[in-house]
Amino acid sequence: MKFGASITYNPDTAKMDEFRPVHRAYLTDLMNAGKLAIAGPFTDNSGSFIVYEAETKEQAEEMLKADPFCKNGIFASWLIRPWKVVFNNKDLFD
Repeated sequence: MKFGASITYNPDTAKMDEFRPVHRAYLTDLMNAGKLAIAGPFTDNSGSFIVYEAETKEQAEEMLKADPFCKNGIFASWLIRPWKVVFNNKDLFD
């Protein structure tokens, strides 16, 4: 089941720049393990949207909390909700 996490960042951009490489490596590992459907920041850099593949909301939140951005205080708050794909245009994701 998919769970979408709408995440708000703390505004410390220097900290974001410092931890971005390990954050992206962590997300790459999740993607390679089949536990990440899609992820990316909002264009105003205020936060991001991540869709996890998990059995439960608690498992999705465990993945979020294990993220280096969360562990280092960049994730200020989040809302995780079950998410259902109804339409998917793969051509728009390149």
